[in-house]
Amino acid sequence: MAQKKKVLMICLGNICRSPIAEAVFEDQINKLGIGHLWEVDSAALIGYHTGKNPDRRAMSTLREKGITNYTHKARPVNEDDFTTFDWIFGMDTSNIQELNRMKPNNCTAKIELLGRYDPEEEVTIRDPYYDSDSAGFHKAYEQCVRSTKAFLEKHKDKL
Repeated sequence: MAQKKKVLMICLGNICRSPIAEAVFEDQINKLGIGHLWEVDSAALIGYHTGKNPDRRAMSTLREKGITNYTHKARPVNEDDFTTFDWIFGMDTSNIQELNRMKPNNCTAKIELLGRYDPEEEVTIRDPYYDSDSAGFHKAYEQCVRSTKAFLEKHKDKL
């Protein structure tokens, strides 16, 4: 059996966008029946929210979209992540800049924007953290769905 391909979703605090992206990726691979070929996780660039659950609006959005079994505790990205994962996806260009600054010399992961795969070319995944409602979380969810589907389609023959 082929070794699982591993994907890590990154945002600043690991309570909004990256957990949504992780849950969406997991949901998509399970729907496609390829969950045994992939592993997905998420992490933060800063440790401020370490150990916390995702934002309640992120969890509410996931439940509304039918993803009801997702759980996660925020964690910071660590040096081992750069060699453990095949892809590390940032949600915006600031995330990518910081990941490239942090990466060790032996980094084997491909670091790129998740939104790079969005067929609607919205390369920055919307950051809804400071919003007063859930509209931005729904927007981030939809962007993650489009981007994840396109990424998986592009890589379906490479496993």
